[in-house]
Order: sequence, then structure tokens, then C-alpha cells
Amino acid sequence: MRVKDKYINPFTDFGFKKLFGSEPNKDLLVDFLNELLQKKTGQIIDLTYLPPEQLGRHIDNRKAIFDIYCENEYGERFIVELQKAKQNYFKDRSIYYSTFPIQQQAEKGQWDFKLNAMVVLKRK
Repeated sequence: MRVKDKYINPFTDFGFKKLFGSEPNKDLLVDFLNELLQKKTGQIIDLTYLPPEQLGRHIDNRKAIFDIYCENEYGERFIVELQKAKQNYFKDRSIYYSTFPIQQQAEKGQWDFKLNAMVVLKRK
């Protein structure tokens, strides 16, 4: 009996997260991000996956769930979001999502408002 080949479609939510969103495949995501961003951000050597669900500041605030959310060794945050189906206001949603990692950089007490880079990658 011949085994049928199986392929993962990277343009589905499941396939994208399976290929790029887990620790065993971290090297694939690092290579992917470096191909897209290296000229602007420099070489990404390593990254850490952060929780993809971000809660609002208050219980009644809207939350955000990212496809992939990570941070490199320099404190730069990366949101990678794949949206294949048509969605109105996708750009606005991306901007809203980007506010979560920006807010997380705020320091208590005296702070000069210096922010690390935050990159949102979207494919529509």
C-alpha cells in the first residue's frame, strides 16, 4: 500500500501556526523574519514565543489574539498575522494589535518613553 503524501498549506491559520508558531519550528520563523526584515532590523539570532492572547487593561476592554507573537534578544517585538479571508478594516485591526506590545514597554516610575522596535507583519 502506498502512503499518500500530505502537505500543510501555509496560507491557512492551522498551517501557518503549525509551520511557524511552535518551538520546534522556531528556526523556520527566524529565517522567515530575517528574509523579510534583515535590511531594516538587522539579523535576528534568536526569539522567544510570547503568549498570543493579550488582555485589555480592564476586564471590559477588548482583547487581541495574534497568530504569532515573539520577542528577539534586543527586546524588539514581532506580531505575525495571516488573514486570508476578506475582512473589513484589517489595517485598522493590525494597528490596534500593535498597541499591545507598545503598551507593555511602559515602565513604572521615571520613564523617558524610549521604545524598542515593534513590527507587525501582515499578509492579506
